[in-house]
Amino acid sequence: MVYEERNAWAGLIVGVLVIGGYIVAVLQQTATTPATEVDWLPPMLWAIGLGIVATIVLSIVWGIIAGAKDPDGVGKSDVRDRDISRMGSRVEQAFVVIAGLGVIALCAVGADVFWIANTMFAGFAVAAMVGSVARVVAYRRGLV
Repeated sequence: MVYEERNAWAGLIVGVLVIGGYIVAVLQQTATTPATEVDWLPPMLWAIGLGIVATIVLSIVWGIIAGAKDPDGVGKSDVRDRDISRMGSRVEQAFVVIAGLGVIALCAVGADVFWIANTMFAGFAVAAMVGSVARVVAYRRGLV
């Protein structure tokens, strides 16, 4: 498995766990308070921070393990890796644009900050997940 594919897998694994944790944290609060009064900012900031740190740590640890098995192949990339990375980025950007349009619509109707922030967070989360899935699929089945 090449460096970029490992990073895509690391982002996918961490993303699912962190986003799931954020959803659980917010839903636990909505059991006792209305959604617009939930204290969503600290869990969101923790989710973002933990997601970044955990992805980096997992990528490093996975790279060390892979480097022990194949020291010559670690960190090398070729044209295929760059093409897959570009394709994954385009997929991600499409979903960020969709989320941005949703945020604009929510702002236009005067929605609460809770809904606006969580729409953007969900947009980034879905973009990251879909982009990682697109990369992994491209590595496993090839670019079409």
